[in-house]
Amino acid sequence: MGITGDCMIKSSKLLLLVFALALQTSAHASFDSGLIAYRAGNYTSAYKDLSAAAQAGSADAEQLLGHMYYMGLGITQDFAQALDWHRKAANQGETESQYVIGTMYYSGKGVAQDYRTAMQWLQKAAEHGHSDAQYMLGAMYFTGKGIPQDYQRSVTWFQRAAEKGHAEAQRLLGLMHLYGVGGVQKDNVIAYMLWNLSAASGNAEALDLRNSLAKQMNQHQIEEGQSLSSAWQPNTPLPTKSSSGE
Repeated sequence: MGITGDCMIKSSKLLLLVFALALQTSAHASFDSGLIAYRAGNYTSAYKDLSAAAQAGSADAEQLLGHMYYMGLGITQDFAQALDWHRKAANQGETESQYVIGTMYYSGKGVAQDYRTAMQWLQKAAEHGHSDAQYMLGAMYFTGKGIPQDYQRSVTWFQRAAEKGHAEAQRLLGLMHLYGVGGVQKDNVIAYMLWNLSAASGNAEALDLRNSLAKQMNQHQIEEGQSLSSAWQPNTPLPTKSSSGE
């Protein structure tokens, strides 16, 4: 190929690159203005800007559009449209959309109820660190709803969600430690610690469980449970064994 041909190919590639960058810049600008309008409660303006950004391929805009259709914010509630936009965002790796799709299949909202498909989407989000998805997977394995019951897998997912500070996962994991379910060691101090953490996040049931359990514990056990919960930081491993528990 001659020099002229090479130059034409390079010029075409450069034009495509410039065009792609222009689209990306436009999508970012539209999303930013749409997000500002959304936060201000101006959903009509938000929908217009977010639609433009989503059409240009913005995963963030696709996700937020899905949320607007799901909730009926400024537009007619439409679960089919919500699912469509969330699916587009999910296919670009948006974990929140992966989670939402999982919940829609789980509950049969806008789509035929399908626990297996729900689990597949929830697993995608859970593996990327989405704590609500991790909790839901734990609950599905715990109850055996739509999938074979598996307490050990339930513990695994509850543990991962609990370590991100998920209060309900902490509450249920506490029950499993109290009774030694799912391969975990029976330990009332660890149960107390988990319920203490959950209660601190506002979980009223965990508060009642903790207070009830405290009546059956000695002072040393209570102090150890308090110490363990005070020392723990979110996104770090939770203790699974105490020195005084039983």
